[in-house]
Parts: sequence; structure tokens; C-alpha cells
Amino acid sequence: MRKTRLALLAVALLLPMPALALDPTCDDVTTQAGMNDCAYADWQTQDALLNDAYADAMALLKQWDADLPTELQGGAVKLREGQRAWITYRDAACAVEGYAMRGGSAEPLLVYGCMARLTESRAKDLQEMVAAYR
Repeated sequence: MRKTRLALLAVALLLPMPALALDPTCDDVTTQAGMNDCAYADWQTQDALLNDAYADAMALLKQWDADLPTELQGGAVKLREGQRAWITYRDAACAVEGYAMRGGSAEPLLVYGCMARLTESRAKDLQEMVAAYR
């Protein structure tokens, strides 16, 4: 019984070590799983920037709406509709890119890379709109 407990303890102590080894810096990642993780992290970074740009654009459109007569308002609603449509487009377009490696371990790399690229572009578009009209 004591040997079993010691063996379980040894296994439990070693379990976190592989997880640490899988936490690569994206500058020198060499495994497909690591590349996939880095592509996902890049997409998440771009998504956070997009969320900030969208919030700024929404604030601007709400300000415009507040200055318009009721019958001319709707910019914030259209921005929301446009953003939802853009997300649908992005997700479908990036799924298509993933088909180049469909079912393979590199499929997520292609999908997340596409999502990061398109998300970065959308964030820049919103930032430029706000900068041009603020």
C-alpha cells in the first residue's frame, strides 16, 4: 500500500512538468501543437484589440445617434449588425482556409492564423473610422 501511494505521489508530481514544457515562447516554437497554441494566442490578442476598437466605434455611433432626430438614428444598431455579419464572414472564410489541412494537425494553425489576420484588419478599419470622424 505504501509503495502504491509513493508511486501515485511521484506521478502526481511529474504531471505538471509536461505542461510547462508545452508553454513555448512563440519565437522558437518547434512543435505543431506549439505553433497552433501561438496562432490561437495571436488571434486572442487581435480579438482583444478588436473589442477595444469596436467599443470606441460604438461610442462614436451612439454619440452621432444622440445628435440626430429620432427618425435618422440607427448608426449604433447598424454597427452591431455589421459586426455580427463580419464575425459570421470571418469564421466561414477562415474555416475555408483550414480545409487546406482538413483533419490534420496543422488545420488549427491555418484557421487561427486567418482569424488573427482578418481580426487585425477589422480592428484597423474601425480605428481608422473613429480617427477620421472624431
